[in-house]
Amino acid sequence: MKQGSFSKLAFAVAIALSLASGAVVAKDKAPADKKEALYPNATRQEPKLDLKSEKDQKALNEGLDAANNGDKEKATQILTPLADGSGTSSKYAQALALQGLANMKYNDGDVKGAIAQLKQALDIGVMPNDTYFQLKYMYTQFLVADEQYAPALQSLQEWRSEGKKETADSYGLEGNIDYRLEKYPEAIAAITKAKSMPDAKPQPAWDQILMASYSETGQGDKAAQMATDEVTKNPNDATALNNASSALIQAQKYPEAIALMEKAHTAGAIKDEKQYVNFAKVYLIDGQENEARQKGNAQKAAAIIKEGMDKGVVQKTGDNYNLLGDSYVTSDDMNSAVGAYTEAAKVATNGEPALKLARVNLQENKYAAAEKAATDAISKGVQHKGQAYMVRAEAKRGQKNKQGAIADMKLAAQDPETSAKANAWLKTAGNQ
Repeated sequence: MKQGSFSKLAFAVAIALSLASGAVVAKDKAPADKKEALYPNATRQEPKLDLKSEKDQKALNEGLDAANNGDKEKATQILTPLADGSGTSSKYAQALALQGLANMKYNDGDVKGAIAQLKQALDIGVMPNDTYFQLKYMYTQFLVADEQYAPALQSLQEWRSEGKKETADSYGLEGNIDYRLEKYPEAIAAITKAKSMPDAKPQPAWDQILMASYSETGQGDKAAQMATDEVTKNPNDATALNNASSALIQAQKYPEAIALMEKAHTAGAIKDEKQYVNFAKVYLIDGQENEARQKGNAQKAAAIIKEGMDKGVVQKTGDNYNLLGDSYVTSDDMNSAVGAYTEAAKVATNGEPALKLARVNLQENKYAAAEKAATDAISKGVQHKGQAYMVRAEAKRGQKNKQGAIADMKLAAQDPETSAKANAWLKTAGNQ
């Protein structure tokens, strides 16, 4: 017995955004102590440093140190007059004070405020190249955190073209932005570039973006292979397992997905509700594709859900009981299906499980129980009301209640979805 198609399991792409830590503190250094330039090939002309007052420099350093140490009250008190220009004539001090305040806003969750103040700092235009481009990169990250992906991409491109710098992390960030903008081929190119860079360090988020982008561009085989390789390397990693099974399902490699999850199940790696539910769904989906395996797969799906419920991992919700009932119906275990749908109907917010219960009872010639369940379904609300009236009509007919059956069929005839069938039934009702 075929059931309705299950929704495709989607990748959960978790993108880790690592923000630049700490504020850049302005300090005079002797030439011998000068560090190697971070952006030696930058096209931006480096401005002259205008921070000449020891008093301003001391205040700036104290304010930034307070910000870095989490003393917001002290940092705000010191940095605010520097940031608004009332406490200094140095544009450099003003810019770095704005950056310090921006960091605090970001840490407090005020991302938009942080973006505004960091943009002010950049627009002043007096910072040395190393400071300027570090903050430009931070500004890009802030935009991503605020889901302003198009401006973030433009900012990152400006950072790279003007700073003349390429890093693995910057290409990883570009791949993240491209993915969010649904520019999947560009995301693939960026992540591939990131992974090939000399300074590249393994980043699970990169692989997740790459797998998801492969899937979105119809390259499911590549996504599945990546995901399977990741599970081979990390067999007890729940995220890797979820990604691999999702990739294999999207590539319609259902037997492979089942084999992978069975291996994980044997190893005790199936631990949370999502994994149990997805495991059961994979069996049902594969059974829909191959009728010879349908009944056996449904039995296994039911056993998986039942195991999860018995362990207290799978919650006894309407959806989960409904899935259990569907599994029992597909495996022709109608008695168990009645029990599952009955439990689903108790906790469901609509009448859909009750309608399924009514159908099963009708099929098993339990007419009174079918009538009650159909009535409950109609009372709670169902998407296909005409079908519910038809089920109740048949249940009444089974109990020799001809007039009640006719009344329900007339109600079913008012629904465009069931009008034709109900009217056909009513035409022959007088001869029955």
